[in-house]
Amino acid sequence: MPDVRILVVDDEAAERITLGEVLRLEGYRVELAASGEAALLTAQQNGPFDVVVLDLRLPGMDGVQVLEHLHAFAPETVVILITGYGTLETAIQAMRKGAYDYLLKPCPVEEILAAVRRGVTDLEKERHRRALMGKLQATLQELVTRETGVPLEPEPLETERFLQVDAVLVDRAKHLVTLHGAPVELTPTEFRLLECLMMRVDEVCTPQNLVRCAQGYEADPWGARSIVRVHVRRLRRKLEPDPEHPCYILNVRGVGYMFASVSPETSPE
Repeated sequence: MPDVRILVVDDEAAERITLGEVLRLEGYRVELAASGEAALLTAQQNGPFDVVVLDLRLPGMDGVQVLEHLHAFAPETVVILITGYGTLETAIQAMRKGAYDYLLKPCPVEEILAAVRRGVTDLEKERHRRALMGKLQATLQELVTRETGVPLEPEPLETERFLQVDAVLVDRAKHLVTLHGAPVELTPTEFRLLECLMMRVDEVCTPQNLVRCAQGYEADPWGARSIVRVHVRRLRRKLEPDPEHPCYILNVRGVGYMFASVSPETSPE
């Protein structure tokens, strides 16, 4: 991704400047801030950053507060929190608020660079996916218009930010899933598949519909079934109390899958 913009936020001047120089040598465009307030002002004045490397303990606003404000301003920004005072509680809180990664000091520079590279790659994939979806929709509209002479009305965009069923909560703006309040690590494909299922709670979705919704392309019935089955099994391992006897993601034999608001007796595929 060209011209990746990174903001480094740390009240320790030596660490802030050193990391900034290392990132610049990697080819990133880097700006520095010594406090949470300065970070927010920089983001507001200079536009959203692609990645923010953020110290948790700062004078004034702490890192979690800064994280919340940054994501309210730019939900897709990748925020990597770094702290020397880490606990499980603070890590969980950070992930709930939408942190992309959580690193403990002393943290080798190469570990920070690896987290930045992962974040940039995932951000690029998501932007590419959205661009492809836009092109596909435009192409479909053009084809329908040519065939029928009637412009295709675009499907209304889903604007609801949160999707929740029982203990499963999806924050679509922050690309975050929690189960009983604890963050669940999903791949981008798993996240989109779960989102598609939870948008149609208690409705049966065919594998072809799920591939179209989550991946943005058409697949034949056999291929769609094979693709979706793998991701459903992985989702069950991460979300279900007993993956062999799922209560959320149910198989409707011969038809497809359904995310259930009430758990009937059922058997996994």
